[in-house]
Amino acid sequence: MSNLWGGRFREATDASAYKFNQSISFDRRMYREDIEGSIAHATMLGKQGIISEEESCLITDGLKKIREDIESGVLIISDEAEDIHSFIESVLTERIGDAGKKLHTGRSRNDQVALDMKLYTKEQVKETDTLLLMLQKELLSIMEANIETYMPGFTHLQKAQPVTLSHHIGAYFEMFIRDRERLADIIKRMDTCPLGSGALAGTTYDLDREMTASLLDFKGGPTRNSMDSVSDRDYLIEFLSALSLIMMHLSRFCEEIIIWNSNEYGFVEIDDRYSTGSSIMPQKKNPDIAELVRGKTGRVYGSLMSLLTTMKGIPLAYDKDMQEDKEMAFDAMDTVKDCIREFTGMISTAVFQKDTMALSAKRGFTNATDAADYLVKKGVPFRDAHSIVGRLVLKCVGKGIALDDLSLDDFRTESGVFEDDIYEAISMKTCVEKRLTKGAPGRKQMAEAIEFYREYTGG
Repeated sequence: MSNLWGGRFREATDASAYKFNQSISFDRRMYREDIEGSIAHATMLGKQGIISEEESCLITDGLKKIREDIESGVLIISDEAEDIHSFIESVLTERIGDAGKKLHTGRSRNDQVALDMKLYTKEQVKETDTLLLMLQKELLSIMEANIETYMPGFTHLQKAQPVTLSHHIGAYFEMFIRDRERLADIIKRMDTCPLGSGALAGTTYDLDREMTASLLDFKGGPTRNSMDSVSDRDYLIEFLSALSLIMMHLSRFCEEIIIWNSNEYGFVEIDDRYSTGSSIMPQKKNPDIAELVRGKTGRVYGSLMSLLTTMKGIPLAYDKDMQEDKEMAFDAMDTVKDCIREFTGMISTAVFQKDTMALSAKRGFTNATDAADYLVKKGVPFRDAHSIVGRLVLKCVGKGIALDDLSLDDFRTESGVFEDDIYEAISMKTCVEKRLTKGAPGRKQMAEAIEFYREYTGG
């Protein structure tokens, strides 16, 4: 298949060097974007009189037919092409003749590649955002059903204070809100069109860059500097950074699911459809999906670091190093979307063991702070109250019981301030419900949060 260059060369490219230089194996996925950009460019060329209207129509119709044939399977993208741009232009020229050779007028592969990658990335940002919204809707369903599902909250992976499953899940909902805000911000900043920048210095043709930007739905219009236009990959680094944060949040969530799924915790039962077994141990039911999401986080981090490293020493404007942006970026985009999908399926089918969670909160002395607060409200200095309850916890540890299981005499041996109302004061329900500050797990606060989340998800 012919190249888009070669006139000044006496010899053909070495076969292995040609293969090393090719990008068709991975940039073929951008055929839609390449065709879309070429249609806009040809339309503008015709309108500006740079090519005839007849040639413009012939080119655009030919490009639309190529897209249709690729999507129907009639046309197979050839591995012999150097890149997707060469393939599409070669097929177009074969089909419509010399008019196809005029498509590249006023355009370089540099601004063509920059355009294709921007268009592709914009679509990937939107698809990722849609998947995160679907995940948030599933999390909201879990939250709505578990406002009174009491469980231990943790610090240092030690049981700390009682919360609800709804409140705990809400923390992840907030993380994904921030993730989606970052995605929206990326779209705003990258929404300018590089087409018309040429190789690096624009062109002598009377291009209407505002027209092509509008046809391609770039809200920010054309880019302002042609050198920056063809060498900018900031938007891609930002997207990989945002994807890394999404994976970090998913990984933290998976870590907790893995821990909660263990026999020692027993907080959650992962559905069989999202678990695997052992080839040797018949009893095993492993949380492999959660583990894989956790593991793939490093893979996405690697893509980010690889692109940062690739870009750090590149002089203006375009250099072939930048071809290395695609494989790592495509892999990260695919990986994150797959992880969100599988995690959403896993969490939406999981069964949370409410009684086990509540018992764990009780036996973990998560109501100890509330017992100290009980004494403070009766006039005991907090430091004294802290010490009194600490001794009571130590007594419980020795007996293998919870604070709630102590007799009133046990309480009163440490402080005569204790009365029968201590049991109500340190019940899980009371401990959670009396937390009234905004953002706390109390019923009123959670009801307000859930209402906000419903509006946020359009539910």
